[in-house]
Amino acid sequence: MKISMACDHGGFDLKEDLKRWLTEQGHQVEDFGCPGHDSCDYADFAGPAAQAVAEGRCDRGIVICTTGIGVSITANKVRGIRCALCSEPWSAEMTRRHNDANMLALGAGITGPLMARQIVTAFLTHEFEGGRHQRRIDKMMSAENR
Repeated sequence: MKISMACDHGGFDLKEDLKRWLTEQGHQVEDFGCPGHDSCDYADFAGPAAQAVAEGRCDRGIVICTTGIGVSITANKVRGIRCALCSEPWSAEMTRRHNDANMLALGAGITGPLMARQIVTAFLTHEFEGGRHQRRIDKMMSAENR
């Protein structure tokens, strides 16, 4: 699977850890930054990572900041993105199964690397169930056309 990743300075260490781990798992990672610990603005990196998913250049995306809130809001501003902020695996599983989320947000100040790997595993291994959930997704996404 090809995964876009982005972070700000607060999420840099977790992004780097997950990027290495995902590559070891056989995934291809496109890193949209940030490049280090220097203070930066999350929107400069989360936006392009979300755009790559929306355009189909990446299958899914993962964005990280200290809380996960700023990057999730930024990603959700991109047409076609459904980004869920998750801090445990059950929510990551359910957002895939019921919401067909195509991006995951993590808070590096809240979620450590081992839990983050469990959350990412749930996010990447579960598929959308469709059915009644598709009707709900259609209603949710119609807000972009208003």
